[in-house]
Amino acid sequence: MRMKTPPHPGRIVRQECLEPLNLTVTAAAKHLRITRQALNNLLNERAGISPQMAIRLSKAFGSTPEVWLGLQLDYDLAHAARIAGRLKISRLEVDEATPAA
Repeated sequence: MRMKTPPHPGRIVRQECLEPLNLTVTAAAKHLRITRQALNNLLNERAGISPQMAIRLSKAFGSTPEVWLGLQLDYDLAHAARIAGRLKISRLEVDEATPAA
């Protein structure tokens, strides 16, 4: 059974942080002390959550930096797993007849 792809963390920031507080992108960016463009890239799913951004989000909206980074990791792994099925890579096996260098 295929698991549902987790949402991009930018969507979560928009829906769970900005919208409930009626924050504009400009106001939120100013509060986070980042450029409006940097926040806009995150919200529009063109950028991910870096460790620095995770700390900023944690301070502004709660939770921990680890939770924010975990959301990004879950999204990134799901995206990578979709691509992995198309890769033609087989597992390497140690040849017992060949001595290690």
